[in-house]
Amino acid sequence: MKFSELVVCFERLEATTKRLEMFDILAGLFKHSGQKDIDKIIYMSQGQLLPAFHGLETGMSEKLLIRALSQATGNDNGDITKEFKKSGDLGLTAEQIIKKKGDGLSVTDVYNELLKLPHITGEGSVEKKISILSNLFSASSKTEAKYIARFVIGRLRLGVGDQTVLDALALSIGDRSHKPDLERAYNLCSDLGLVGKILLEEGIEGIRKTKVQLGYPIRMALCERLPSAEKIVEKIGRCAIESKYDGFRCQVHKTKSGVEIFSRNLERTTLMFPEIVEGAKRHIKAMECIFEGEALAYNDATGELFPFQVTMQRKRKHGVEEMAKEFPLKFFVFDLLYVDGVDYTEYPYQKRRLKMYEIIERNTVMEPSETIITDDPEAITKFFEDTVSRGLEGIIAKRLDAPYSAGARNFNWIKLKRSYKGELADTIDVCIVGYFAGKGQRAKFGVGALLGAVYDPDSDSFKTVSKVGSGFSDEEWTKLKEMLNQTAIGHKPARVDSLIEPDVWVTPTYVVTVTADEITRSPTHTAGREDEEGYALRFPRAQGFIREDKNPEDATTVAEIIEMFEMQKSMKV
Repeated sequence: MKFSELVVCFERLEATTKRLEMFDILAGLFKHSGQKDIDKIIYMSQGQLLPAFHGLETGMSEKLLIRALSQATGNDNGDITKEFKKSGDLGLTAEQIIKKKGDGLSVTDVYNELLKLPHITGEGSVEKKISILSNLFSASSKTEAKYIARFVIGRLRLGVGDQTVLDALALSIGDRSHKPDLERAYNLCSDLGLVGKILLEEGIEGIRKTKVQLGYPIRMALCERLPSAEKIVEKIGRCAIESKYDGFRCQVHKTKSGVEIFSRNLERTTLMFPEIVEGAKRHIKAMECIFEGEALAYNDATGELFPFQVTMQRKRKHGVEEMAKEFPLKFFVFDLLYVDGVDYTEYPYQKRRLKMYEIIERNTVMEPSETIITDDPEAITKFFEDTVSRGLEGIIAKRLDAPYSAGARNFNWIKLKRSYKGELADTIDVCIVGYFAGKGQRAKFGVGALLGAVYDPDSDSFKTVSKVGSGFSDEEWTKLKEMLNQTAIGHKPARVDSLIEPDVWVTPTYVVTVTADEITRSPTHTAGREDEEGYALRFPRAQGFIREDKNPEDATTVAEIIEMFEMQKSMKV
């Protein structure tokens, strides 16, 4: 496919805010893609070189991009910088100064050149990167240059989420009835490009045969909520009750050649947790396996587990060894997904758990999560209270006969947390979609409140649920402004449904955890909106800073907000 054909679709995607129109544009694009291009087209439409778990970034700053444009066009760096300051968009600047019609670049030409950028390191790497980008601009039309520039610095922002791609892939082969099969395949490999490639090469039957693969993180199973032990037993009967730990959720892939660790949002975190890597090598009695658990920092003198805010300090790329000595980790393993060629996600919980006990040798770093099996509400309540008294979050109840539901939220897993004792059942993760300029004391920060939204997977969009104006320190407000300005956009993002107009719109990127007094009905927010009323948080307050372990789509869902509202009502009766 010609790159010019792809950017025509990008132009159409950028011009619409209608979800159905986006599905149709992408479905048409995928239908006319070849097997050679489909994965590259999917990655590029989402502003990626490869899925997030590969950890690849172009490594190009705005200044380097300006130098590449200067080299390609002969324009002075200073003149390009002035144009950039006027437009605020290097893509528009590139479009303005590129004068050629283009040399007929293909999608593969552009993608392969861009894929070189992250791999260029060492002496002279900056000049090599500038040269590659300059050559691309020299061979581009003005519209092609606009999207290359935006892609390189992470500002493509077409609003193409995972669910949108899955819907479009299903439409490209007929209708949305194929989406469940495509979604299952994606949940097992976390690679939409691979899903697209299998679909074009092997058809829907190939998609249905997709299996777990080492090195491809499985999208993590999620919990539903219930307000009491009695409700849990009523729902799923005799079940496993596990302690719920407030740390880093990690999925560990052990192969014959080494160990890789992936976070909740599928980021590769192997280098951050050397003790887990070493523990997996030494104490897992399997040549190859995938298992999940929660990593928490702890006091090695007292055995006390630290709260998430302390554990967060272990998330770093530098000074890992020093921090590991100061805050060593304990890793609580709670599920087993793959062992020596056998896909355990299809087996019931009890079988997975028994195999897990079998392959973990006793050691000081990793151990199975605390668990009891019961159908007695009193025993569950006692276990819950003991867990909370030790500073943990609460418990998770798991159906004994349930398979591992990759990427799904259902009642196979049910959480009960200590925050349920208040009026609002649980904290809520909101995605920031805009901010309001600060007033009074906040004027110096340039931001006084955030517009928070929850996720609606049915429409792959974000629905507003609150303004968040408290819970951050002065230093955090300043940092928030800097971070949000990097994702600022001049119009409402395509994936945002809002009746409120913030001072600055931002592309859904960052998630914050908030607590609130209660959930109320609201005519001004769009979460769960029916009969001109949605749902809103009353007196929301941020807890901690940005949740770097969560993607925008990991925000609390609209369905969860409605469930929590109903739970809240029943608790008041």
